[in-house]
Amino acid sequence: MGKVSIGLRGWRFDEDEIFTDAGGWRPLEEIPKEPRHRLVRLQVVMNKPCDACYLIHGEADKQQCRPASIIYGEPLDEVLLCDEHEADFLFWFRERGGASIAGEETFRDAFHEWFDDGGRAPDGYGGMEHVEEAPEDLPDLRDPETLYEDDDLLVDERPDFDEESDAAGDEAPDADAAGEAEANADDGDEADDDLSVDDLDLDREYPT
Repeated sequence: MGKVSIGLRGWRFDEDEIFTDAGGWRPLEEIPKEPRHRLVRLQVVMNKPCDACYLIHGEADKQQCRPASIIYGEPLDEVLLCDEHEADFLFWFRERGGASIAGEETFRDAFHEWFDDGGRAPDGYGGMEHVEEAPEDLPDLRDPETLYEDDDLLVDERPDFDEESDAAGDEAPDADAAGEAEANADDGDEADDDLSVDDLDLDREYPT
């Protein structure tokens, strides 16, 4: 078996650690501690705004943020990113010292500070290449709250998108609209949902 990502790209799981030979989910208590922590954490942070978008737009305009589609870092210090801002993170990680603090508690804050100070990837800086695959008929993960003793993994300080706007039928901005809003912001001034397993895919490697 190979490596897969679940819900958000970035974190990679060994298939034999989370799936049975028959292709179903292993019971959560049988999954090793590290991937179990990540699965629990994914349930909390999925459908949150991209961290970089939120630094640009802030709470008042958070509906302009793109939903996160990528996750890097370690549980409780993870960075959530949309496709548009992944290159900025990878540039910081590879070229501006991010790799030297991988796994440390300051990891997310250091990226936020660099980005908030105007740090950006050069135009054309590439992201990570990946191959996607979508196995069919995956069962839902059981609720981990009855098994997991560390409440910290179930809490996240990031804002959610406003439920009122979602209920009214508002959709997250597409890439063009969000990009235009981000450009306007730069000119003027210069993520608790259940884990979805429908989008299981082979994913990019953690940046090195």
